Amino acid sequence: MPQDEGAGSEINYVKEAAKLQYNWIAMAGLAGFAVISGTALPLLLGAGLELMYLAVVPQNGRFQRLVRSWKYAEEKRLHEAKLDRMFQEIPTEMRVRYADLDQVCRAIRENYSRLSSTSQIFAQQMEDRLHGLMQAYVRLLHAAWQHRDYLRTTDLRIVERELAQLQKEQETDPPKVQEINKKRIEILQKRVEKFKKIRENCEVIDAQCAAVEDVLGLIRDQSVTMRDPQQMSDHLESLVHDVEQTEETVREVESIFENVPDMSGLTPGGIAPLPSDAAETKNSGGTRNQVRN
Repeated sequence: MPQDEGAGSEINYVKEAAKLQYNWIAMAGLAGFAVISGTALPLLLGAGLELMYLAVVPQNGRFQRLVRSWKYAEEKRLHEAKLDRMFQEIPTEMRVRYADLDQVCRAIRENYSRLSSTSQIFAQQMEDRLHGLMQAYVRLLHAAWQHRDYLRTTDLRIVERELAQLQKEQETDPPKVQEINKKRIEILQKRVEKFKKIRENCEVIDAQCAAVEDVLGLIRDQSVTMRDPQQMSDHLESLVHDVEQTEETVREVESIFENVPDMSGLTPGGIAPLPSDAAETKNSGGTRNQVRN
């Protein structure tokens, strides 16, 4: 299979060449000609040409660059669609907060547009970083909404009471029940740990959102006089790095709890294992909590 380096190394160029519309049109034309002529010769000719086509075209560098551009455009479209869904899910208060920050970015762009032609390189750097930051800001707001919704719909005291009760009765239960409850205890301990980490994570997200707003507000103020475009570009670069670290923290918290203790083989009589608390993270349709200002 022809492959390219980097991201393109995962692309099956033979498959992409075979999927081309013009290839299918040519093959359909040969099949139709075979039906009309009543002979299989066109099909044999088409099969030979197809093998030559699939041996040559996928190896062509221009074709590979074209396919990569298609893939990039598709990934960009899907990414933007995902961000749009996130934006539609967050409550109105958060959308207003996003709109306010977007106005700040517009002011920064307007001030940077007044730079001399020799300084436009900073304007382009600023535009790229502002675009990335606003996308990250939507993801942070969405993560904050999800985390707070989980905290709102989960009663930690109930989980802790159930955990304490199981631990208290563990030694007096029959051996088979002890074996099952041992796994339940592990699950409940993970739920308690998850709750505390999510609560801590909310504070991190709140602080990062506030930092994004503060830094962009400062850059807008500084961009009025535009004394040092490089310094403002450095501010943004540092902010982008901080936001990336915060998003990585969010992902780490989400991945910690992927490995739930296995209850298979411990549940009696074909009874299904105890459900996880994943359902508690779904939207409850109630009023959502806003990230703290």
